[in-house]
Amino acid sequence: MAPITHISDTARWVAFYRAMETERPDALFHDPFARRLAGEQGEQIVRGLRWGRGMAWAMIVRTAVLDELIMRAVTRDGCDTVLNLAAGLDARAYRLDLPARLRWVDVDLPGILAYKAEQLAGETPRCRLETVALDLTDLEGRRALFARLGGESRRVVVVTEGLLAYLKPEQVASLATDLHAPLSFATWLAEVASPWILKFMQRRYGKALERGGAPMHFGPEEGPKFFLPYGWACTEERIMLDEGRRLQRTPAGMWLWRLMAVTRRRQEMMRKASSIIELSRV
Repeated sequence: MAPITHISDTARWVAFYRAMETERPDALFHDPFARRLAGEQGEQIVRGLRWGRGMAWAMIVRTAVLDELIMRAVTRDGCDTVLNLAAGLDARAYRLDLPARLRWVDVDLPGILAYKAEQLAGETPRCRLETVALDLTDLEGRRALFARLGGESRRVVVVTEGLLAYLKPEQVASLATDLHAPLSFATWLAEVASPWILKFMQRRYGKALERGGAPMHFGPEEGPKFFLPYGWACTEERIMLDEGRRLQRTPAGMWLWRLMAVTRRRQEMMRKASSIIELSRV
């Protein structure tokens, strides 16, 4: 097994799931760069993790749903800037049918951005792509970035795919507050784990992630309502399991999940394990 040695390695892990989906004959999306970006390490991480391939459905559904919501924000809602925080190895700026005038800003640590730039050298993004090397725990740096982009954009959609689970609740609250400051930051697309699935993930993958300095922390009891005190209201919630059924990508052994959910309350708890949410300014 290739160990997870740094939080950026989780991007290789998820990229391999995108490669798995892309190579299916009935693929929900096509990411021709995913296998290249995942590299051998991404594949080894998935192979080495307990039930590693079994978790693919969730990352695949998350990718497909966020593709839909990002395109809607751009084409229907008129967002002129996509701010992709903790962008990792996301190649949407290269693979989605985006308008050439759109401004897409990838923000992440210098190492992962340099690796992605090296792997995608010679490829042409579909829109105006910018990259910003920044540790998002640098409060002064991120506030300066948000203020600059807020002043230069008419309507911004913020994407935090795969980020919030790795932050502590107080860090999520601080980020939510900072994202609300620029008036042009109109929409925020995020995922929220329930306390139950957070504990499940901590039990299953906690040791591997902690060794890489990437423990999971965020699974609020109040769900999307967590964001309301910081100026963000949930305008749409896509429950992952429901979306998996819609997209025909459900967990392997779904019958066992149903068997385990012996009460209606537990069935609902498991159904609402995680969601993709659209947040709008209050």
